[in-house]
Amino acid sequence: MTATATAVDPAPAALPDPETDAPRTSDLIVVGAGTMGAWTAYWAQVGGGRRVTLLDAWGAGNPRATSGDETRITRAAHGHDRLYTRWSRRALQHWQHFQEEWGVQLFEPSGVLWFGGRQDGFEARSAEALTAEGVPFEWLQPAEVAARWPQIAVGEGLQAALFEPQAGALYARRGIQATVAAFQREGGTFALAGVRPGRGDGGRLREVVDADGRTWSGDQFVFCCGPWLPRLFPQLLRDVIRVTKQDVLFMGAAAGDDRFRAAALPAWADFDAAYYGIGATPDNGFKIAPDRLGPLFDPSRGDREVDLESVRLARIYLRRRFPDLADAPVVGTRVCQYESTPDGHFLIAPHPGYDNVWLAGGGSGHGFKHGPRIGEYLVRRMDGLPEGAQEDDDERRFRIGPRLPGSTARTAGDEMASGWELF
Repeated sequence: MTATATAVDPAPAALPDPETDAPRTSDLIVVGAGTMGAWTAYWAQVGGGRRVTLLDAWGAGNPRATSGDETRITRAAHGHDRLYTRWSRRALQHWQHFQEEWGVQLFEPSGVLWFGGRQDGFEARSAEALTAEGVPFEWLQPAEVAARWPQIAVGEGLQAALFEPQAGALYARRGIQATVAAFQREGGTFALAGVRPGRGDGGRLREVVDADGRTWSGDQFVFCCGPWLPRLFPQLLRDVIRVTKQDVLFMGAAAGDDRFRAAALPAWADFDAAYYGIGATPDNGFKIAPDRLGPLFDPSRGDREVDLESVRLARIYLRRRFPDLADAPVVGTRVCQYESTPDGHFLIAPHPGYDNVWLAGGGSGHGFKHGPRIGEYLVRRMDGLPEGAQEDDDERRFRIGPRLPGSTARTAGDEMASGWELF
């Protein structure tokens, strides 16, 4: 019997006492409890036959984590790239399934609306892929958008809109905490520890170690460390992953105005303007965030304060599409980060120096929603199981390098500059 989904957050994952917890040996150690790490640990644990330990420096869904924000968009539109369309759909099936099984609301079925300013733009390319994959969508003319959602201004630069009715928003922090809690219920071990690769020999990593010298030994290791991944493997990933500061704002509508809530307004994205947003949820105001790359950012020590320029630019965009919010108060802020690869593809690859280590990261601003599918894929790859006709292409796109600059699945097309410094 499945439980009825509610909006109640799951109980926090139980953590051992760091002073008394002894070093342990596991079949698999997963470092990083974001969307990639939590789902990898979960699938590995429920697959049976493994003792899995999941480690995270600050805990599941913590404020520094890329997966620690309140909400994320889930959508199938990824331009012409049909693989990410398929992956997002399969991942959404998992989010919806476990929402029912775990009794925690993980998905807000608001739909996603893409504002199109060109006839041959991202939306048109996405429509071709959605059609090929059998994903429902609608083309809406500006007048139709205005009729359905009068709170959206359609006059400036909008030629058409692509609407994905089965897409929406995911509750990010809640989803990660629920996944880690389920992993523990299945017998997995979760510990609070900031670790780095330790002793290795014979082409195999033997352990990870924290700043106090505590060690965790394992037969296999997966590092899913988000913005910390290039810091753990600087020589290998210096030119592969760039970490940037991304400012998120939550705007407060007028008293009694429910037009900007997620129940009344789709999540939305504007490819050419490089903005996206999500309607207000019970815990937050109307979300708006830029999808262009921000300045380089230290995820451990960086202050989580948004820049005044981010507020100014957001108000300019709101005045164009959501004018009734242009002068609304900012009722909340969030500083997240992107960890972007030059081509926007994820990194899911074996470490070239260790035959028992895998690396997963480079979410590039579109990774969260894919978490269940990434974990599923990674566990199958570790087990040597085939992934079908696309397997060779997958290995090429997810390799460590070389990678050419480009834009594949995010809304912004910023190219990564060479020679950046790691924090």
